[in-house]
Parts: sequence; C-alpha cells; structure tokens
Amino acid sequence: MAGGFLLEIRRGTQSASLVIREADPPSSPLDVSVAADGLEVRSTGSRAVAALPAGVRLAPSSCRGLCRLPAGGLHLRLRLRSPPPPAADLCFTLRESLKTQKNYIFYCQSCGDIIVKDRKFLRVLPLPSENWSALVEEWCCHPNPFARSTLHPQHDDCFLGDTFFLLNTGNESYVPESATCCSETGHHASQSGSNLKTKENTRVICKRCKRMLGETVSSDTIKYYVTEVIFWPSEESFSTTPRSQFVQSMVAQCLVELSSTKSTFRFTIEGDDGKTYILIWLLNSDTLLVESLGSSSSHSVLTLFGDIFMPNCGPVGTWNAVKVLYQPCVKSRNKDLADAWENDIGVHSLKFPSETCLELLLILGLSTTSLPPSLRCMNSFQKLESIRVAEKQPKKKRGKKEA
Repeated sequence: MAGGFLLEIRRGTQSASLVIREADPPSSPLDVSVAADGLEVRSTGSRAVAALPAGVRLAPSSCRGLCRLPAGGLHLRLRLRSPPPPAADLCFTLRESLKTQKNYIFYCQSCGDIIVKDRKFLRVLPLPSENWSALVEEWCCHPNPFARSTLHPQHDDCFLGDTFFLLNTGNESYVPESATCCSETGHHASQSGSNLKTKENTRVICKRCKRMLGETVSSDTIKYYVTEVIFWPSEESFSTTPRSQFVQSMVAQCLVELSSTKSTFRFTIEGDDGKTYILIWLLNSDTLLVESLGSSSSHSVLTLFGDIFMPNCGPVGTWNAVKVLYQPCVKSRNKDLADAWENDIGVHSLKFPSETCLELLLILGLSTTSLPPSLRCMNSFQKLESIRVAEKQPKKKRGKKEA
C-alpha cells in the first residue's frame, strides 16, 4: 500500500524536503513521481496523489539526496520554482485583532461558555516587558517615579502582555456567573494557609468546565491567558476551534512575535505554579507542511491526531508551522539545562496555566513520535517538532448553549 508522505517547504530558502513513509517491512517497490504542481506515490494496487498549494511550484530536475533510512522511509530534497505566499496566520497578533470602539464577547475556549459579554474598549495598549521597572532604575538619575504605581487597566481598557491580557472587572457587561475568582477550596482556606492555597484563591475558573482561565491581579483586575479565553466580535457568528489545534496556534504566534520583537529564539514554558515545564528553541517560522495519509489506515502515518488537524475532509492537509527543538523538564528532567536557561538573559519566559503546559508537552511528544526516527533529534536536543498554526475556521451560527 502507498504510504503517507510529508513535504516540508521552506519559504526563506525556497527549498523542500520530502519524506515518504514506507510499509514496515516494505511490501512492494514504490514509484515516486514529482511534478511541478504535485506529487504521486504508487505501489502495487494503491496510489496516493497530492496537489501543491496555489502558487507553489517545484523544480523536479532539482531532486537530490535520495536515500532510504531504516524505519524512516525515503528522503529527498528539492528546490522551488516559486515559493508559497507569506504566512499571514503567523503574522497575526492579539494587538492587531483586538480593536477599539468595537464590541466583543469573551468565551471560555474549552467549553464555549460566555465569560465577558459585549465589552467595548476605548484603549487597547501593550504592557512593557516584565523587567521594565528595573530598566527605569538604571536609566533614571532620580528615584523611580513608578515605584509605587501599578499598571492596571481603567474602565474600558485592555492591557496586553506576552501570553495574557488584563481586563477591568468594573464594567457592567462582565458576567460573574461564568467565572469565579477562587477555586472550590478557596472559600474554606484559612488566613494562615500555605502559599499554595493563597495562589489557588487568586485563580479564575470557568464555572461550567472548571478550567483555569486566569488570575485575579487586584480587586478590580483579572488576568486572562490567551490559551484559555477567546474573544469574538459581537456582531459576528462565533466559531469553535479544537483545543489542541488552538493551543498550538496561540503558542506558535507567541513564539514568532517575541522572536521578532525581542530578537530571542530560546524560551522557557512556565506554569502558573512557578515550575518550568518545557525548554523551546525556535528554529524557523517560514515552514509550510503538505501532508498526506496515503491509502494506509495504519496509525504509523505522519499525520498527528487523525482528522483533528486536517483542514479539509480530504486525505491531504496543508499547514503553516514553526519549527522548534524542545526538551521536557517535568519530574526534574534536564534540571541543569533548565537552571542555566533561567539564568541566561537571552532566554525569554512564557507563562501559561500548568495544565496547558502539560497539554503542550503532550502535543509535542505525540507529534515527535509520529515522525521518522531520523527527524526526531538534533544535537543535544532529543526532540524536533513543528508547531502547527491553525487556519481560520469557517463561520458558524451561534446557537443556544446547553446549561
């Protein structure tokens, strides 16, 4: 049977790498045809065809480096005649999509429950970096004028951080029934309780699905994480995105934006409990993946999570992606490396809910195991992964939500 294949296109270098998954053990010879506008893989009694995205053209005469690796399939490299268009999704930022003088509804991304209804902002402003106060002390020749001030949003403000946004809860459109500013155990915690219980008391949790959405910063300010809450214009129909796909997309956008604005390519993924879960090294953000399941129904094909990440019902998917190396840090793994990164000023920290950090680690691990062994490691980093960016979903009519 014809195996699945993965075509990794690099916009910057105008090159492509093709990996064709073989049956294990190989049952019959494979016939691979490379045309300018598509690929075809044939074996006895089966055939898999994939058309390239619009505007992408290969140079078949440039095929080189053909080799077969044990349990890794066939590998070859090609040049492009014309590269794909720029990845608009990777340029998306929260700051560009959240507009002033426009009504928005905020939903829990996991269950779709409304968190904040019909909020209109007069100001949408980016927050400075987390170490801005220390920089002020270095540059000012007089005492820090902001030492006793806090950057909290006023009425109808929205302040944007790297992985979160701050909202003022004094607006009447806030729906307190959809979120609670303490955990179930928070009301019963004593004043002399541990720091852990104090931390739990600041959590904002969706009352429907019990998912952590953010934290209370002050009596009138809540910090919502971008991986947990999704906003939508009030006049438009709300559409949902599968959880794993949404997490990948938001994390990829954070990595690309910060690598561009702060010129950093190494990141630590930290949980709200203060622990480091993952070390990530961004390799590139100009990758386009074209992936085919082939005619085999085996779970050893390259596609991750079956149909969840397929943009269409067909057997071929196309994705924008960022390429990363990563190392897990749970259960004290890679502790020395994690400590070194935490003390390195060239490494930027990204904070998410601890549960989301574990979700991301699971996504990376499952995707790594779906790759051929030859693509799973590089140097001291044992994992090589492409974080995929979700395409815009078709709009759906917003129906009544179940209680």
